[in-house]
Amino acid sequence: MPFVKVVKNKSYFKTFQVKFRRRREGRTDYRQRHKLITQDKNKYQSPKYRLVVRFTNRYVLCQIVYAEVCGDKVLCAAHSKELAKHGLTLGLKNYSAAYCTGLLVARRLLTQLGLDETYTGVEEPTGEVVTTEYNGRTYFVEEVDDEKKPFRCLLDVGIKNTTTGAKVFGAMKGASDGGLDIPHSEKRFPGYTRDTKQFDAEMHKDRIMGVHVADYMREMEEDDEENYQKHFANYLAIETEADDIEELYEKVHASIREDPTRDPVEKFTAIDKSFKKPTKKTYEQRRADASAKKAALNADDSDED
Repeated sequence: MPFVKVVKNKSYFKTFQVKFRRRREGRTDYRQRHKLITQDKNKYQSPKYRLVVRFTNRYVLCQIVYAEVCGDKVLCAAHSKELAKHGLTLGLKNYSAAYCTGLLVARRLLTQLGLDETYTGVEEPTGEVVTTEYNGRTYFVEEVDDEKKPFRCLLDVGIKNTTTGAKVFGAMKGASDGGLDIPHSEKRFPGYTRDTKQFDAEMHKDRIMGVHVADYMREMEEDDEENYQKHFANYLAIETEADDIEELYEKVHASIREDPTRDPVEKFTAIDKSFKKPTKKTYEQRRADASAKKAALNADDSDED
């Protein structure tokens, strides 16, 4: 067969089909999304719920979302900025804060659905994966109620890399310990070694309780006192040192379980109604203003001469 040169001519581009906009922008993995939201057709109006975890420059956002034809709808949401209510005002993006945010959205959702007393979750973090066999099916909760099944949702990581120890799994673990049924394994948690296929749950627990932050504080304090005072200035301002970190997160977890509800937001009413848009000038008025301005400039020039 002779060599044929492929030319992308006008007829080629007339049949070229562009990707979806969010795919072109690199914001949505549609292969992953299709698997997460596709439901059997005989399960009418029973959507698949997703635990959506997203990170900004400073915060963590967790949402329980389900898809409809007109778009996604959010059932419940929690933001790491809300952790200030529970006593955590610093480090709102690390692994421990991601765990707290996942715990908050789980407890808030179950309270909203009336399942908070049925599924209390893991009250003291252990770092281990909790599973229960019930009627030949695996549930990722401690115990399954006979009347009410646990709320199942799937982790949606977006375009984040699912590396071992990633913070998205901290948020997922918090939601799982909060009482949600989220399928997962220990292979992506901190403490899992792929070569030996062993999982150190104690290491994962330390990451949840902020021990890695406390160790870094102690190391920096010993090596460089001046840099320690600068780097952890906000921690020292609220009198929080390395030995207080673990106790701080214990209080935050207890506070979230005690009251996971959202604070009511006051409606903005401070609207200045005294301002009125000026009426538009006519052509003659604009000409008169321009003439007056020219006359004033000419008068200033003549005074300078």
